[in-house]
Amino acid sequence: MIYDKRVAELIEKRFSCRAYAAQPIAEETQARLRDAIGSISGSTVPFGTPVRFRLIAASDDDRAALKGLGTYGFIRGASGFIIGAAGRGTRDLEDFGYAMETLILASTDLGLGSCWLGGTFTRSSFARRIRTSGDEHMPAVTAVGYAADPERARRGLLRRVTRGANRLPWENLFFDRTFGVPLTRDRAGRFAEVLELVRLAPSASNKQPWRLVKDEQTLHVYLERTPGYPGSLVTKLLGTRDSAFPDIQRVDMGIAICHFDLASREMGLTGTWVVEEPERAKPPARTEYVASFVG
Repeated sequence: MIYDKRVAELIEKRFSCRAYAAQPIAEETQARLRDAIGSISGSTVPFGTPVRFRLIAASDDDRAALKGLGTYGFIRGASGFIIGAAGRGTRDLEDFGYAMETLILASTDLGLGSCWLGGTFTRSSFARRIRTSGDEHMPAVTAVGYAADPERARRGLLRRVTRGANRLPWENLFFDRTFGVPLTRDRAGRFAEVLELVRLAPSASNKQPWRLVKDEQTLHVYLERTPGYPGSLVTKLLGTRDSAFPDIQRVDMGIAICHFDLASREMGLTGTWVVEEPERAKPPARTEYVASFVG
């Protein structure tokens, strides 16, 4: 994905917008966003999952589909939604999160507000509009449009930056060779700025479930489960990956991997994503290996 602005600027600028102006997205902006959507495929995500997306105008049926999402159901005035579907696979939700986040950053680049909406959409009006097949699921959609009060949004952005966006500190997220040994910025070396942009990634309820272990020029990515979230204990007990219980924290991992990947590329840090769990890291309880970036 190619943006007009730097990835770091887009990540720092983007926020969860819940109130939108009552105006349609400009035709030129829609065209550019559709071009970005058209560039997404299984070859542009780290783990090769078939993914597809579509920009749609908001309808009353779509708004009704949001009512079961708690506070996220209170989205006011969104003129459009980015909807998507992913095929089934070992890292399908991670690839979905990665791809959707690239499009959210593209929306930010075009001056649009956006808000991640995670939930069960496979049998919703959204799924009907993208015509999901039995082999696909859609764990999230994204509201898009012009922020209702850009100045208020700007002030909120400044407050978030000042507070460090209420994100967890480095020592909770990044480790040196093994868990329990915090990674310092000096030891992070050329990856320091990249990891800071991972730290700023959005996540459900701001739980930040990602954990990264740096070992020389390889970074291993892990998911630390938050107790009580759908998609972990429930699906294990049922022995199913049914989309009625979307594993939102795996989508969160895709968002974090997206930030890492886009920032690394922009900074000229090349590498390859592999799924080869290391023996040395020894993750603690509730922590699962996801993938490794081999530089």
